[in-house]
Amino acid sequence: MKVLVNFTTSNFSMTTKKKPVSKPKQAKSKVRKKPVAKSKKVAPKKTNKKTSTNKKANPKKIVSNPSDFESFAKTFTPYRPNKTEKYMNKSQQKHFISILNSWKQALESEQEKTEQLIQQDQSNFPDSLDRAAKEEEFMLELRKRERERKLILKIDLSLKDIEDDLYGYCETCGIEIGIKRLEARPTATQCIDCKTVDEIKEKQQFG
Repeated sequence: MKVLVNFTTSNFSMTTKKKPVSKPKQAKSKVRKKPVAKSKKVAPKKTNKKTSTNKKANPKKIVSNPSDFESFAKTFTPYRPNKTEKYMNKSQQKHFISILNSWKQALESEQEKTEQLIQQDQSNFPDSLDRAAKEEEFMLELRKRERERKLILKIDLSLKDIEDDLYGYCETCGIEIGIKRLEARPTATQCIDCKTVDEIKEKQQFG
C-alpha cells in the first residue's frame, strides 16, 4: 500500500541560512617606518661673561697748546667766588698765581723742545726742495716761539702786579677787570670796555 505524502509549502518550510562568504584575507603590507632620529639635546655653550664692574674710566688727557690759552685753560678748574668775599683777595691771588706759573712752565717747555729739535735735525738734504721745506718749517716754529717768549714777559708782569696788589684792575680806568675775564686771559690789563675802545682806535689808524 502506497502512502502519498503531500508536501505543502505551508506545512513544511525549509529555511536555508546563507553562510557569509569569507573574503580572502589580503596580506597586510608591512610598511617599514623610518626610525625617528632622536634629537640630541645640545648643551648651551658656556660663555665667559665678564662681570661688568662700575669702574670709572680713566680721564683722557687734554692735549693743550700753550700758545692758545683757550685750550690750555681746560687744564684748570674755574674759581667760584663767594658772594661775601672781597675781590682779588689772597685765595683769588693764589688761584691766578697757579695759573700763570703753569702757563709759563708750559711755554718754556715748548721752547726747549723747539731748540732741541733744531739742534738734532741739522742733516744736509741733497735735494734743494727738501732743504727749503725744512727751513720754512723751522722759521714757522721760531716765529711761534717768539710769540711765546712775548707771552712769558707778559706773565712775569702779571705776577709782579699780583705782588704789588695791582693785578685784576684796569690800568686805564681803574675798575675791576673781573675774574671770568682774567680766567679767559690771565695777562689782561684792561677791562672789556677799554680794550674794545683801543681796538677800534687801532682799526681806524691802521685800517
